Amino acid sequence: MKILIVGLGSMGKRRIRCLHRLGITTVIGYDPRPDRRAEVEATYKIECLDDWEKASAVDVGAWIISTPPDTHVDYALQAVDRGIPFFTEANVTDPRMPELIRRLDETGLVGVPSCTMVHFAGVRELRRLIGEGAIGRPLAFTYQSGQYLPDWHPWESYKDFYVSKRETGACREIVPFELIWLVDLFGPVNAVSCMKGKLGDLDCDIDDVYQLLLRFGTGMIGHLMIDVVARPAVRLIRINGTEGTLEWDHTANTVRLFRAEAGAWSVIDLGAGTVEDGYIHPEEPYIREMDDFLAAIRRERPWPHGFRDDEAVLDLLVRAEDSDRKGLPC
Repeated sequence: MKILIVGLGSMGKRRIRCLHRLGITTVIGYDPRPDRRAEVEATYKIECLDDWEKASAVDVGAWIISTPPDTHVDYALQAVDRGIPFFTEANVTDPRMPELIRRLDETGLVGVPSCTMVHFAGVRELRRLIGEGAIGRPLAFTYQSGQYLPDWHPWESYKDFYVSKRETGACREIVPFELIWLVDLFGPVNAVSCMKGKLGDLDCDIDDVYQLLLRFGTGMIGHLMIDVVARPAVRLIRINGTEGTLEWDHTANTVRLFRAEAGAWSVIDLGAGTVEDGYIHPEEPYIREMDDFLAAIRRERPWPHGFRDDEAVLDLLVRAEDSDRKGLPC
């Protein structure tokens, strides 16, 4: 299979590495920036193009769209026009999402949004333990996911890419990124309340902290804090259940389980995985995600999170921002 990577920034390069690990060696890159093309050609030994008309005309089996979030639907609709299966990175709200969903329904084409977090080892372990009833019925959780924005891409200024823009700001992007796996694990959210703001000293016009309270359809309550001010980086969740407690600390690469009946903690070591220089997250979840995408193209197994699911999660982001503006739950 030949695959076109649209966008050769941080995620585009990661997707190339994932495909190479999966044995897909015929990869073509597209990016208008000469520095990115030069780096990718030197590092990954693939052909790179600077002309979109030429790149989009190449006969390939799929597109991987790793561009800024506000351009994903543009490229996705072009892929549908050409009948090319595609994958997009994490999305933010776009008024054309219903059109994309309608076109995919009409054509039956495989087009999917990223759901990377469901492939993380910690999330998979939480799902297993909760499914086995290890803590009884989940009741409530508190979760923080944060990383100081200048540390996201230490090789470039955060002011030089999309995370510093209000519509595609770093926090605004990560809220649905995390909600995808939380909703997948705990079910639909019935009500959300939010407070957000620019609290730190970042030199850009974005909200750097989002605090959400979530009430799920089961009655479960969750607190989600997304920030780009945390030093050091943190991803830590604590889930209370009727029969115990679960904690996932991504930094420590552990899941801790407290069983009330035993009155003791047990620790599951997840391992650090393979972490590329300049990145903080391991490669393995992204490799699993690309493997699932290739399997979806081959119709071997269904994709776990479609654009209709994505639209529901992105609606939660809109409701959260409405809540902050109105000072009321939505």
